[in-house]
Amino acid sequence: MSNDVWNYVPTVGHSADDDLTGYKVEAEDGVIGKVDKHSNVVADQYLVVDIGVWIFGKQVMLPAGTVTAIDNKERRILVACTKEQIKGAPEFDKDKHLGDPAYRDQLGGHYSRSGH
Repeated sequence: MSNDVWNYVPTVGHSADDDLTGYKVEAEDGVIGKVDKHSNVVADQYLVVDIGVWIFGKQVMLPAGTVTAIDNKERRILVACTKEQIKGAPEFDKDKHLGDPAYRDQLGGHYSRSGH
């Protein structure tokens, strides 16, 4: 999988100054959760989404490359995944997300199999 999945596409409306915490995340088939945290580091951009509404207490990490649009006025983020693809993602691991290449490969693999 390309490292591009860890960067926002220039046309989505993202700025390095954006604080996306609390934004609603909308999958292709409806709202899936809210942004709990995010990274704006180039080549390491992602969203941690709380999908507790669907699965109690679960968080997932979405690579920035899955984002198709950011609506700052409405405080929402559109992603090119279905709810099932997101629910099926490996659970966010706060101890591994920063420095574990195998975890990142696992996430990248999940989203590349999902068509991203």
